[in-house]
Amino acid sequence: MEFNTMLHRFTVIPSLAPELSRLQRIAKNLWWTWEPEARELFKRIDLELWHAVRHNPIEMLGTLQQATLDSLAADEGFMSTLEQVDEKLQSYLSGATWFEKMHGKDHQLTIAYFSMEFGFHESLPIYSGGLGILSGDHLKSASDLGIPLVGVGLLYRQGYFRQYLNIEGWQQEYYPENDFYNLPLHLERDENRVPLSVEVDLPGRKLKAHIWRVQVGRVPLYLLDTNLEENSPEDREITAQLYGGDHEMRIRQEILLGIGGIRALRMLGIIPNVCHMNEGHSAFLGLERIRLMMAKYKVSFNEALEAVRAGTVFTTHTPVEAGIDHFHPNLLEKYLGKYYRSIGMSKDEFLGLGRQNPMNHHESFCMAVLALKLAAHSNGVSELHGEVSRQMWKNLWPELPEEHLPLSSITNGVHAKTWLSYDMAGILTRYLGTRWLEEPTNHAVWRRMSRIPDAELWRIHERCRERLVGFARERLKAQLAQVGATPKEIEAADEVLDPETLTIGFARRFATYKRGTLLLRDPERLARILNNSERPVQIIFAGKAHPHDTEGKELIRQIVQFSKQEPFRHKIVFIEDYDMSVARHLVQGVDVWLNTPRRPLEASGTSGMKVAFNGGLNMSILDGWWCEGYQGNNGWGIGKGEVYSDIEFQNEVEGRAIYDLLEKEVVPLFYDRGNDSMPRGWISWMKNSMMSLCPFFSTDRMLQEYTDRFYTHSYAHWKQLAESDLRLAIDLSKWKARLKSIWHKVRIDGVESNGTDEVASGSKIAASARVFLGDLSLQEVSVHAYFGVLDSRGNIIGGELVPLSDSEELGGGNYRFQGELECRFCGRHGFLVRVMPSHPELGQIYEPGLLRWG
Repeated sequence: MEFNTMLHRFTVIPSLAPELSRLQRIAKNLWWTWEPEARELFKRIDLELWHAVRHNPIEMLGTLQQATLDSLAADEGFMSTLEQVDEKLQSYLSGATWFEKMHGKDHQLTIAYFSMEFGFHESLPIYSGGLGILSGDHLKSASDLGIPLVGVGLLYRQGYFRQYLNIEGWQQEYYPENDFYNLPLHLERDENRVPLSVEVDLPGRKLKAHIWRVQVGRVPLYLLDTNLEENSPEDREITAQLYGGDHEMRIRQEILLGIGGIRALRMLGIIPNVCHMNEGHSAFLGLERIRLMMAKYKVSFNEALEAVRAGTVFTTHTPVEAGIDHFHPNLLEKYLGKYYRSIGMSKDEFLGLGRQNPMNHHESFCMAVLALKLAAHSNGVSELHGEVSRQMWKNLWPELPEEHLPLSSITNGVHAKTWLSYDMAGILTRYLGTRWLEEPTNHAVWRRMSRIPDAELWRIHERCRERLVGFARERLKAQLAQVGATPKEIEAADEVLDPETLTIGFARRFATYKRGTLLLRDPERLARILNNSERPVQIIFAGKAHPHDTEGKELIRQIVQFSKQEPFRHKIVFIEDYDMSVARHLVQGVDVWLNTPRRPLEASGTSGMKVAFNGGLNMSILDGWWCEGYQGNNGWGIGKGEVYSDIEFQNEVEGRAIYDLLEKEVVPLFYDRGNDSMPRGWISWMKNSMMSLCPFFSTDRMLQEYTDRFYTHSYAHWKQLAESDLRLAIDLSKWKARLKSIWHKVRIDGVESNGTDEVASGSKIAASARVFLGDLSLQEVSVHAYFGVLDSRGNIIGGELVPLSDSEELGGGNYRFQGELECRFCGRHGFLVRVMPSHPELGQIYEPGLLRWG
């Protein structure tokens, strides 16, 4: 008998006295995860229970005995602190914000930020790693800055896997289920208290999903959950695991996220005018927005596309195409055949949206390509990653020089208050005032780090290292107990690591390109470095390999086996089950953060930024963000940014470079002490690191950049195209269609300049081009000279576009365009002439195929 069909369900909630109801209000807003006073308030209730529930205040409040609650209500000191924290939350929610100051209270911008995962805190395990942590930090800073943004994602019943290591050090996985009713979640309901459910079509059936809300400061995050009785067993699994299952499961998840996410927002009365796709997982949202606009305004796909594209932003995080979702055309036909036909598209037109070459019928459907074609603004996540991404996707814009492709970069950051230790936050406020919080991107504020007495800064850092060592010992003892170690072995864990020794941290996803064992290539040399009696060194590792990544798991096993060998027994520790709690202890307590990816495979990386905010120093391959952060006196670069074709040779060279740096620079700087036993040189580098890195590598700077460069421009462009029932979008679509039918007539008949073979630096030369426009008017084109220095192959490097705006009608559709080119640099120069469409109202428009060079 199926007893669950007979169940009468209800939810039990904590019974809190009215005077303690503020606790529930604070616990339900994730603001507490980055507010130290709020976290201390929960710890004060019951520290042992706080740790037992993985720092989840909702679960803790539901577990407390009534006697404990009564004693809290009678504790005047606790109640006073509770009132102060609650008032701080209310003040935060109602206070003036950066966005209001810069753009006014009445700005109509509404951003929907879509991501496959969100990492806010270990108590809400719906994240796997860097992408999710970035998404969480993005929402936190959006809240701090008052940016009008909502988040959209999926609510995973099992989240990402938990990790433990067997006796051999081999990674094992288990998947505990999240209890949604003991998490900071709110099920959205209608006026009759019936849960809201959104529907999407799957082959032969409807998929339903409930909508849950997580409040992140000022920002709501809406998460979709398919674990409903109305769904089939296989469909209930769609939101079971993050990155679980096969390609078919992934396409279902991405249909739910993109199409279902837009429908969920509409059901909640939220109509975003700008959508931000964090990675390509949610790219189907663009199709749903187009479908809705077609239905509302009775327009064609291409007409609706113009408005939707204007209001869409895409961020790519992947530096190799193999790491991006590709789907076989048959899978697209199975799941979206009915959908694309309903919006008037043919199979080839639809599949072409996800192909670099729409005419190549053997090419798979790529979600990043779909996102790039549907977004007016696209970016990589560091300057180097922007360059890599333009190289990856240059075939989408074959007529444009690489440096002018519409794919820029906005470098990632981290949410400072989430990752700062309580002690470091205190000393910053003491010497920098509250301006480091109010103006976190102000370099002048951070330069006041130089005022902090060396002794105070060092004392705080030592305290954090001591805390890390204590944490590592406790975790190691728990790990040993779990695999059946003897009491003597468990007791020996108290001797592992030394709170006064130079401590290196390495923690990240154990993908092979991150080279987690590079430091272990020469065991004898490493043993000498670690066991130097006068200048010892120790290393703490942590991280997970994907459940199907056997090579990544082997790297972890090798490290664990290393840590058991006699020269390394007390010097190397691997902490299992890497999560945000482990990460906080590590980034707050290490002296050096080691990062060893194969360049240029680290798109950005953010863990080293978190270390910098806590006074730790980075030692990294010059890849991702470190290319921008490294200055020579704020950390160490491994190599000079070389890229090798022979991976084994690269490993050998860069492995030796790590040992050289440790022996010759890092270890001596750390242990060079004066009579006061303080490493003054090291402390100077700590200050250099914080002054140079903290004001830039924060999500506050990142969000301000997204707002100023993308969000507000995207909104203005969307509004321009969408107002008056899409008048301008319709006009633009028809204008492009007309241009495509007549552009073949446009030609450049001649290019001239008055420059001789040698031209003096600083002089100007006249350039002109004779252009036949055919049926186009003068107002429908933009003519530029693409001008710059030539490389050894005669190609222009980093050219600039100089308008040839003086025009002369020559008759019969012929025109002469003229301008001046300023020769600012010495060397061999050259120029080309470019003719590009220019809409009378919207200005210069790039459309593949509508460009002439000569």
